[in-house]
Amino acid sequence: MISREDVQHVALLSRLEVTAEEIEVFTSELNAILSHVEELQRKDVSNVQPLFHPLALENVLREDEPRASLSLDAVLSNAPEREDDGFRVPPVIAQH
Repeated sequence: MISREDVQHVALLSRLEVTAEEIEVFTSELNAILSHVEELQRKDVSNVQPLFHPLALENVLREDEPRASLSLDAVLSNAPEREDDGFRVPPVIAQH
C-alpha cells in the first residue's frame, strides 16, 4: 500500500510541487492501480500463450519496386545554391 509519505517522497525526488489535495488524489489512484495489479497476479495464466502484441500485425507498406529516380537537375532545381553535382552549404565549424 502506498502512503501519503511515499507520494510526497516521489514528488520530492521528481522535483514536482504537489498540493495536499493532489497528494490525497495520487495516493488513492496509485493504491487503486496496485490493487488491480494484485488482482491480475492472482489470475491463473498458465494456459495463456505469451504475446508480443495483442493484435495480429500486418505490414501496411507497399512492396518495394524499383522505379526511375529523379534526374540530377530535378533534384537540384530547388537548391538555394548548387556546386557541381551537389548542394552548396555553408561550412560548419565545431567550436569546443
